[in-house]
Amino acid sequence: MKFVDEVTIDVIAGNGGNGCASFRREKFIPFGGPNGGDGGRGGHVWAEADRNLNTLVDFRFSRRHEARGGEHGRGSDQFGAAADDIVLRLPVGTIVTDAETGAPVCELLEPGERVLLAKGGDGGFGNLHFKTSTNRAPRQKTPGWPGEQKKLKLELRILADVGLLGMPNAGKSTLIAAISNARPKIADYPFTTLHPNLGVVRVGPEQSFVVADVPGLIEGAADGAGLGHRFLRHLQRTRLLLHMVDLAPFDDADPVAQARAIAAELKKYDPALFDKPRWLVLNKLDMVPPDERAARVKDFVKRFRWKGPVFEISALTRQGCEPLVQAIYRHVAAFQTHHVDPDVRFTEPEAEAEPGFVAQADDPRFR
Repeated sequence: MKFVDEVTIDVIAGNGGNGCASFRREKFIPFGGPNGGDGGRGGHVWAEADRNLNTLVDFRFSRRHEARGGEHGRGSDQFGAAADDIVLRLPVGTIVTDAETGAPVCELLEPGERVLLAKGGDGGFGNLHFKTSTNRAPRQKTPGWPGEQKKLKLELRILADVGLLGMPNAGKSTLIAAISNARPKIADYPFTTLHPNLGVVRVGPEQSFVVADVPGLIEGAADGAGLGHRFLRHLQRTRLLLHMVDLAPFDDADPVAQARAIAAELKKYDPALFDKPRWLVLNKLDMVPPDERAARVKDFVKRFRWKGPVFEISALTRQGCEPLVQAIYRHVAAFQTHHVDPDVRFTEPEAEAEPGFVAQADDPRFR
């Protein structure tokens, strides 16, 4: 399935049905009076968050979503039927904004959350509503109200606890494959990852967190080099960033210069994203001779002037991955909240006290 994280759609709510001007005409009933019914309401357009979706590909070639209009009113006091609503199912984490004004419309963060995007027009009044004590045969009626029309921009930002950041071929996809059941494409050429991948890391029973792997950044991404930083938006909702560095590059590049370039691009894209908690993960230690590892790690940290946490791992051999996973979970667990609904089977109903009744401490009934 192709990953699409940004589309523009047109939503058009249904128009309300027109009111009817009609009179009761029946044998032996002179001056029957008005009996024109109201028009029906036009259909609404709703947006609903669906946890089973992770892309906006369904809206790439389906740009126009129009609800049907309400039925018109008829004689014999027959009101028009309201039209059916349209529900657009979107992935959790979708941001909906007005494409013309840029104003935010909604942000779907909870599964099953439903938001009204375009309101259907109300139905018009039939002449039955205009009957008064002085006007017994009104001929007025009102047309239905038009439905709302909007041009909306849908932007998907993946909900994840941890985001992987680094140059191409730094080992991000290898790490997410080593610590989770995700199976992204892994190869020895740059930009193997072309779209974000999600992996659920299970630490223990009911203990897990979500990791997001995004395509690699290169120097000049802010100017459109490589894939740019169009996928960095998926890291804005993470609680922790893992800055992965290749300590044994094949082209003899300077890892410190690459790490500084990534930090600069991150700050240029969004200062708030740059200020997020960020840990340094030094990968591919299995490619470094054992007697040189400590010296190379110490030299990198000193030249990079890094003051935060540092983890030495090998994603391919999974060396050092378990301490990293445990440390990540301890950090993420401080922000996770688990809401548990009380079981009504074990909840005793509170007895209603009689007015003016006060329980005494020495009353044997309450011992």
